[in-house]
Amino acid sequence: MAIRPEIFRSGMRRLASGVSIITTSGTDGPRGLTATAVCSVTAAPPTLLCCVNRNSWAHDAIHESRILAVNYLSAADQDLAARFSDADTREARFAEGRWTHLTTGSPILETALASFDCRVVSIIDGASHSVFFAEIVDARIGDATAPLVYFDGGYGSFTPADAARAAR
Repeated sequence: MAIRPEIFRSGMRRLASGVSIITTSGTDGPRGLTATAVCSVTAAPPTLLCCVNRNSWAHDAIHESRILAVNYLSAADQDLAARFSDADTREARFAEGRWTHLTTGSPILETALASFDCRVVSIIDGASHSVFFAEIVDARIGDATAPLVYFDGGYGSFTPADAARAAR
């Protein structure tokens, strides 16, 4: 018997996660969403997996175009994370930030810690979400060093110096 969804959500809020903006470029223009359910799968070939809610504004565009970019956010991009998670800002999401493109045409955030431009190679049905397996075809590594982290309903960050102090 499965646990109640609210217990699951409460437990998952205890997991600190890096914050990304997943973007795509479809027939209706650029789409994007804030995500924490992103992780590496393998280095050969370089592949990520991204879990995207089917109700997301960007879901169908990713599914149809079979392209996406994962933009790992720096602490300086916290306002963009909030903007891309707000349903009321759908049309205005790309009005802020500095955006460019690499190989696939998916929007790449110039201030991101790293951006991976990908082609979707497999999709798995995950109940309310689709799990997109995306092979990385291009990348841009940024200059920022402080990651944006999501924990227990809020954003935070730390620097490499913070991590070194904690390791002592």
